[in-house]
Amino acid sequence: MTTDSKLSVLLVEDDPALGPLIAELLEPDYQVHIAVDGHEGLSQALVGTWDAMVIDRGLPGLDGIALIAALRSKGIATPILILTAIGSVDEKVRGLDAGANDYMTKPFDAMELGARLRALTRSYHQAPRITVIGDWELDSTTRSMRSIHGFLASLTATESELLSVLAAEPDRVFTREELIVATDSQGDLPGVIDTHVHHLRRKVARSVIRTVHGVGYQIGEAHD
Repeated sequence: MTTDSKLSVLLVEDDPALGPLIAELLEPDYQVHIAVDGHEGLSQALVGTWDAMVIDRGLPGLDGIALIAALRSKGIATPILILTAIGSVDEKVRGLDAGANDYMTKPFDAMELGARLRALTRSYHQAPRITVIGDWELDSTTRSMRSIHGFLASLTATESELLSVLAAEPDRVFTREELIVATDSQGDLPGVIDTHVHHLRRKVARSVIRTVHGVGYQIGEAHD
């Protein structure tokens, strides 16, 4: 929702002191609109046009993770940065897997926040990376799959990367160990790939990935 030449940012922050402070810090480069809870944030995100969103993790009504998941499920591709006091690795993984593009913890440096937003908006305005898989299109920018009938499936970062790796070499059969390395899942057991494949088939179609018994997996021809 741009009112001048500045990029527009939707800030979803319930702290009555911190929200205006962040808006003031970003004001030289961005037009900032503040929503004070998760439900208002969802409403504003759906009716406005935004270049980026900054979302607090612990929001009243609808928390940050649920808000991000709801936005991605509705096809909202706007880059999202989570800004929160919760800095554990598990929470970061949850946020990123829900669809966030970046994660910063409080207290934060204003210059770093601005730099991260600039990086996110640069990436957002680049052409989306689309791969056709049967009757579906994989958009690795928004981490989603859309069928020719309009059905949208939101993917985790690992699921999106897994499909991208398989689709890049459609004639190749990948072992589970190769897929762990290719998706940067070092340290995971080979069986975790089976779990990701199972979830992808439930979200999209069983034919999205073909099992080659005794070897591993190959991209399939996904149909509704």
